[in-house]
Amino acid sequence: MEDDRLIPLSYISQYYFCKRRAGLLLVERQWKENEYTAAGRIEHEKVHIQGEERRRGAVYMSDMPVKSQRLNLFGRCDMTEAYPDPEGSVFPFLDEKKYILFPIEYKHGNLRSSAEYELQLCAQALCLEEMYNCRIERGALFYIGSHRRKEVVFTDEQRALAEKAAEKLSEMSESGEVPKAESSAKCLKCSLRDICLPDLSGSADEYMKKIYSSFREETE
Repeated sequence: MEDDRLIPLSYISQYYFCKRRAGLLLVERQWKENEYTAAGRIEHEKVHIQGEERRRGAVYMSDMPVKSQRLNLFGRCDMTEAYPDPEGSVFPFLDEKKYILFPIEYKHGNLRSSAEYELQLCAQALCLEEMYNCRIERGALFYIGSHRRKEVVFTDEQRALAEKAAEKLSEMSESGEVPKAESSAKCLKCSLRDICLPDLSGSADEYMKKIYSSFREETE
């Protein structure tokens, strides 16, 4: 696929948070900001300044662009740390030494467990592996609110789930079909709630089923 058809990496976490939300963003290009998305955007703007710093043999690269033609994904790593390691790989953007890469994704709020963010981070690692023919075993989520990081080990299961999301997102993009709404507690803080209308969608489905059922009873 051409680069302009690649899907943003962040949609991996959107997919596992809510498939319909991912569809509204990807297929219908819907967007609406609320207090939660605004706070996250402002915090991210502070870290999205591309640059490189070297300290004690390690290299710290911010806002690093990545992509995967295999997974049809593109995006940027908030921070990618490179540590010297004889078992690592040589990277064209560094020097002739061998390094291992350690991607870090910045997230709004305090330290917590978020499977969808871990899968987004894993997808970043898969992109880096494809681009530079290397192996990345782990990375971290950095929670800006508490100024703490949570290390993530990229298991075979996580890799498979990240790849599955990429595949489903590509299928969604090709078909143009947005998944149906499923109302849950997550809807309360969703910025697309007024566009998605999860409660109305469910009620409408039930309403149409009742009408169809009544029509069949009258005609039988």
